[in-house]
Amino acid sequence: MGTRGLALGLLLMLLCPAQAFSQSCVWYGECGIASGDKRYNCEYSGPPKALPQDGYDLVQELCPGFFFANVSLCCDVQQLRTLKDNLQLPLQFLSRCPSCFYNLMNLFCELTCSPWQSQFLNVTKTGDYVDPVTKETKKNVEELQYYVGESFANAMYNACRDVEAPSSNDKALGLLCGKDATACNATNWIEYMFNKDNGQAPFTITPIFSDVPTHGKEPMNNATKGCAEPVDEVTGPCSCQDCSPVCGPKPQPPPPPTPWRICGLDAMYVIMWITYMAFLLMFFGALFAVWCYRKRYFVSEYTPIDSNIAFPVYISEKGEASCCNPLGEVLKGCLRRLFTRWGCFCVQSPGCVIVASLVFIAACSSGLMFVQVTTNPVDLWSAPNSQARLEKEYFDTHFGPFFRTEQLIIQAPHTHIHVYQPYPSGSDVPFGPPLNIEILHQVLDLQTAIENITASYNNETVTLQDICLAPLSPYNENCTILSVLNYFQNSHSVLDHKVGDYFYVYADYHTHFLYCVRAPASLNDTSVLHDPCLGTFGGPVFPWLVLGGYDDQNYNNATALVITFPVNNYYNDTEKLQKAKAWEREFINFVKNYKNPNLTISFTAERSIEDELNRESNSDIFTVVISYTVMFLYISIALGHIKSCSRLLVDSKISLGIAGILIVLSSVACSLGIFSYFGVPLTLIVIEVIPFLVLAVGVDNIFILVQTYQRDERLQGETLDQQLGRVLGEVAPSMFLSSFSETVAFFLGALSVMPAVHTFSLFAGMAVFIDFLLQITCFVSLWSLDIKRQEKNRLDVLCCVTGPEDGTGIQASESCLFRFFKNTYSPLLLKNCMRLIVIAVFVGVLSFSIAVLNKVEIGLDQSLSMPEDSYVMDYFKSLSQYLHAGPPVYFVLEEGHNYTSLKGQNMVCGGMGCNNDSLVQQIYEAAELDKYTRIGFAPSSWIDDYFDWIKPQSSCCRVYNSTDQFCNASVADPACVRCRPLTQEGKQRPQGEDFMRFLPMFLSDNPNPKCGKGGHAAYGSAVNILDNDTGVGATYFMTYHTVLQTSADFIDAMKKARLIADNITKTMSQEGSSYRVFPYSIFYVFYEQYLTIIDDTIFNLSVSLGAIFLVTMVLLGCEPWSAVIMCLTIAMILVNMFGVMWLWGISLNAVSLVNLVMSCGISVEFCSHITRAFTVSTKGSRVERAEEALSHMGSSVFSGITLTKFGGIVVLAFAKSQIFQIFYFRMYLAMILLGATHGLIFLPVLLSYIGPSINKSRSLATPE
Repeated sequence: MGTRGLALGLLLMLLCPAQAFSQSCVWYGECGIASGDKRYNCEYSGPPKALPQDGYDLVQELCPGFFFANVSLCCDVQQLRTLKDNLQLPLQFLSRCPSCFYNLMNLFCELTCSPWQSQFLNVTKTGDYVDPVTKETKKNVEELQYYVGESFANAMYNACRDVEAPSSNDKALGLLCGKDATACNATNWIEYMFNKDNGQAPFTITPIFSDVPTHGKEPMNNATKGCAEPVDEVTGPCSCQDCSPVCGPKPQPPPPPTPWRICGLDAMYVIMWITYMAFLLMFFGALFAVWCYRKRYFVSEYTPIDSNIAFPVYISEKGEASCCNPLGEVLKGCLRRLFTRWGCFCVQSPGCVIVASLVFIAACSSGLMFVQVTTNPVDLWSAPNSQARLEKEYFDTHFGPFFRTEQLIIQAPHTHIHVYQPYPSGSDVPFGPPLNIEILHQVLDLQTAIENITASYNNETVTLQDICLAPLSPYNENCTILSVLNYFQNSHSVLDHKVGDYFYVYADYHTHFLYCVRAPASLNDTSVLHDPCLGTFGGPVFPWLVLGGYDDQNYNNATALVITFPVNNYYNDTEKLQKAKAWEREFINFVKNYKNPNLTISFTAERSIEDELNRESNSDIFTVVISYTVMFLYISIALGHIKSCSRLLVDSKISLGIAGILIVLSSVACSLGIFSYFGVPLTLIVIEVIPFLVLAVGVDNIFILVQTYQRDERLQGETLDQQLGRVLGEVAPSMFLSSFSETVAFFLGALSVMPAVHTFSLFAGMAVFIDFLLQITCFVSLWSLDIKRQEKNRLDVLCCVTGPEDGTGIQASESCLFRFFKNTYSPLLLKNCMRLIVIAVFVGVLSFSIAVLNKVEIGLDQSLSMPEDSYVMDYFKSLSQYLHAGPPVYFVLEEGHNYTSLKGQNMVCGGMGCNNDSLVQQIYEAAELDKYTRIGFAPSSWIDDYFDWIKPQSSCCRVYNSTDQFCNASVADPACVRCRPLTQEGKQRPQGEDFMRFLPMFLSDNPNPKCGKGGHAAYGSAVNILDNDTGVGATYFMTYHTVLQTSADFIDAMKKARLIADNITKTMSQEGSSYRVFPYSIFYVFYEQYLTIIDDTIFNLSVSLGAIFLVTMVLLGCEPWSAVIMCLTIAMILVNMFGVMWLWGISLNAVSLVNLVMSCGISVEFCSHITRAFTVSTKGSRVERAEEALSHMGSSVFSGITLTKFGGIVVLAFAKSQIFQIFYFRMYLAMILLGATHGLIFLPVLLSYIGPSINKSRSLATPE
């Protein structure tokens, strides 16, 4: 016996002098059986007895305060063994905070063995017991009063209330108090521990709390240790995670950003309103100044305001040309001559050109044999080298891919709330409709039927057992089923289990449910039922995962049940993955056809979204076909210029229109084929969007070509090939300008890292370029053949049949639309008053769009991707209405960290002695600020549970003394000895070889009633053990996000999780660790794009505009100002697109960004032809040049793009797909309307004010 023990004994004698001479017991030894293997203690009222030496180790381990003098106690060795067994459960959960466990041990040691028992214990009931060996009659102590100091009880509770249970993401008292940790206090905790119904106490002990002597008893009021105090010189205080006083003040989230307001109004609105008013003031002021200047110096005040005489440039109008003008004129001349000669060749040799074009088309399109279509959402939305994609691959490689999820949300709409009345007393407890016993039986039948679903794949039968997640396999093959029915072991008999008599029910499923939602990891509830709560698969079923629609933490008020079947996912194993998908197909069919009038079920499977997207695409094929048919019919009819009914079939251009459409489609096929040769996979966006884009670009060019010819008159002595060559020389540069601008813009857009935008830009750029090539080759040749047919008076389509002669032949004429633009629309638009109104209105719309630019939502609501009649839509609605926990999130510490050193452990763990800024502690603190960080719960920490599991005081870690193999706590074998000695050194954390020696045992240990800390179920996949158990590789610490409903929630959750992980990495690097911590959740790969969507949008649109500017400037003949005006108009269209997106509720995401990039390309079509027509015009004033440009090009642009597209777009409004309705119908409609209004209204007016001056070289070369 050491000096320390003697000193402690003297100290106790000094503290309690009155009791030192009145030592007396109330019991000694064990007597009869109370229940099961639990025994009563024998009544004994004599002095304490000397403890045999074989009990010294036990008393030193359990109650070292009694280890002094001759160790005379009121308990024998067997009682000490019973005490040790009974304390195993609290030991596993509370020993991580030494002060808490010290106080708890004090309470039980004084009760069991104190030599002064009679001072605070009062036996109230005894029973006779005959010793079967000695035949001596003894008394069982059957009931007892324990006088406990109130201050002691409160101090013990305060030291323990913050202790965490890492594997269950909950407070330890939630598992040990018989009720939720928030409802636990000092008195009901102690009352629960001493209640015989808790499955641990052999008989009822009634605690009486008082700090003053009561009924002649002196309450046990020993000194306690606060959680911030060390128990001894070796053991430190409890950790910050387990003891809030150690942490200091609770961290506070930063205040939300203050809305930017001016005078109580949104700042952007105010600024743009002021800017708009200032612009109008300056604009009208400038016009008034010009008017005054003109009136003073010129004869007529009615000269047009914009006439060049109003600007200094007019002075040099008749002067020498600048250096750029001749260069520009030379470039234009070269292009004109080049296309003229090419046109002549195509007309002269149509057969060669057409055959060569067909060969080219066939060669390129044959690449479609190698086409690959990407339907994997990860490949569609996440770049291969993105952070989320790399982290997903790291997680999948080290821990296996995230499991597939099949989930049902079940309601009982026709069942009412019922009230449970606890026996013998207690307030009534309401139970929600789905917790009715009959409903639970029906749900269990459904769950069992789902478990029995079989599928067939490659003539093999696939069951849930083959693919499910079974964490304890091969020891326990039960599938993980997260269901409230797992509290009842998925058994009808356990669900019906009740204990009572003829008059009362003492306990039934209500009692068990109320216990299990508080202690889901319990293996034995505290009622007389004594049924386990732990799931049949070996893990806890957390109530927030299986119940929905409750308030606060009143799980009994649940209005929905959630059943989740996690299914194994497979990394690069197609065969097993297809088996899982086959079973999922049968699961979907089964639930779709399941009928039960009492239940309303919404459900989903992992494959559901992909299946519904495919169904949606197939269902909308008809709508898309009708849309394209409408456009084809319009093109075929509108191209013809019919002058009389008699020439209807001769002058129509149906065959030419069809040929033009086929050329457009061929260019798309060539683009797909070329990139398929190089292994670039297709995406659904490419298939759905590019035909629309190329049709807009290609049809516009066709209309310009045909209508220019129809207005042209063949010169005297000019042949057809010369005429068509001349027409092509006039309009092909404009076609080349628009097509090449778009091609360069799209190819530069392929620099985007977003897969959807990158792929679209590649295919679109190639398709537009090939379309232009085929139009100036194949189409020109076909066009010439059609003209020859028309000249020979042969019928369209039936070209062998000759039509009636009317003597008119082919004559140059102007269409009604052209005459309208020339004689009515253009003069009206360019009147002074109209131009003022146009500028004021368009700048006003632009100001509004800029004001709402930052208010466009980011993200894509997943429900929009589903058809409106999809069963998944019901699931999404139920998901947002009922679920109370978000997706799981894993904080992964990359391979390389040293867990075997004390320093390395302290950086990670959350228990005693760990750093206050450790990995676990920082996640715990983040969970305390859940509304800000969106981390809902404290993390499950394998390392902290491992340290609790390996403690020598625990019965968890044991080995056979002969083989050194692991011995489970449930094994009763004397050869099993504790892993580490019960010494001060043995009580310390394992380090070095010891750490690695026992860690595999912990990860293979299944939880059991003797040891609930086994790590197999909870952490089997959380820790990578390196080869031959030599070290720890990558590990993760799991928790859950809070409920996430909108895209903004998901994006914010990912940002906050990354912020936390970066801070942990930074903290650990300051301690010398060079390994990264990152968060991973299944949705990160889909939502990461939104972290950079604004930057990507600015980059893609800026690159496109920059490319358009450079190409336009060169091809317009070194006209930078023309390029600036054109790009300014396109930029206005794009900004106004954002305004429409805000008004129409269209969010910014990859789909809308593709559409914005496409609108940039289509805007070129609306603007480039009119801009070029303006620059080549030699009229005297800007107004006249704008009028000429609008007259000649406006009708072609209007009929070629606006009317063609408008008809097709309207049909898309009837699509079943919400994505089609929102992102295609709405955005395409806005695209066309904004493009048409800016190109045909705003741009001519802007050119009439600030358009470039006439090219001097061209002006001087043009005859007066």
